[in-house]
Amino acid sequence: MAQAGGTRGRARCQKVLQISGDRNLRAASAWQPRRRRRRRCRRWPCARATRGRCRWSAWARCSSPLVHEATKNAVLAAIEVGFRHFDTAFMYGTEKPLGEAVAEALRRGLLQSREELFVTSKLWCSQNHPDLVLPSLRDTLKNLQMEYVDLYLIHWPVCVNGPPRFPSKKEDAVPLDFEGVWRAMEECQRLGLAKAIGVSNFTTKHLDRVLAVATIPPAVNQVELNPAWQQRTLRAYCADRGIHVAAYSPLGGQNWDGQGNAVLDSVVLAEIAKARGKTVAQVALRWTHEQGVTCIVKSYNKERLKQNLEIFDWELTEEDRLKISQIPQRKVVQTSSGLFSEEGEFTSVDPAELNNVEE
Repeated sequence: MAQAGGTRGRARCQKVLQISGDRNLRAASAWQPRRRRRRRCRRWPCARATRGRCRWSAWARCSSPLVHEATKNAVLAAIEVGFRHFDTAFMYGTEKPLGEAVAEALRRGLLQSREELFVTSKLWCSQNHPDLVLPSLRDTLKNLQMEYVDLYLIHWPVCVNGPPRFPSKKEDAVPLDFEGVWRAMEECQRLGLAKAIGVSNFTTKHLDRVLAVATIPPAVNQVELNPAWQQRTLRAYCADRGIHVAAYSPLGGQNWDGQGNAVLDSVVLAEIAKARGKTVAQVALRWTHEQGVTCIVKSYNKERLKQNLEIFDWELTEEDRLKISQIPQRKVVQTSSGLFSEEGEFTSVDPAELNNVEE
């Protein structure tokens, strides 16, 4: 793990929290499981935790003092129940409340030092210019009140002109300078401002372009992944190249396409959950865990945060896994602008995955 910025020897088990700020005020937990892979990733940096592997996500856009305070309180609650890995992003608007919560946790003795945490943030599309990468990370660190992040990701494989906004307008999109931006990301790691660097929403073709020029390969690719969108092709590609996969929306996310939640509404998962005495969410998280993937889940509910950790002392059966492998596939997360649609120039979907999509 030398390339991970001195993380050699840290415990592989971790608890992680993602800080996102959506209007439903849902915080996230995610874990990184023990992995059975064809090739062990030596670059995935891990944070120390007391038990399990879970991340808390802050995906709640903090547009008001009320949301800001709710996010801060959710982070503190997550720390209290044991989460130690937090996932945020510039576009989420939750870097400041996360930083404030960590500072308060240190003052209150909930944490002994910053080194107990693993913090991930992301570079937004409007900053995907070689000369804006380092200044953007410095802004993130200022928001977080931290000297470094453990992991810094390119949020999407697209560059957008104009001010930061979501969704980005399709007419503002321009091709990404993969080499220039990645060189700037590598400089962030060399300066010690990011312990490790990676990408998000990258397809195999996008990763090919990065790996062709990389001196420091991506440590992580964070993508939409769950039992209803299993990303088998991408997972195999990343495993062969030592790139760790992290999953956002492991529980299906919001009802982006108006067709319901393909995970929480799954009859297959409901039957398995009933047979195992678990919740559908726990079955979905357990399945993702068994794939060797880090999960990033959202909940501001303390009891659900605890439930998200209760997946490590049991296993799915081979019959369960077979049933889950046959769930019809449907990608859900899109933007209303269509910028990241399945067939667009800036698609985040591998063509091979579309062969499994439900008609």
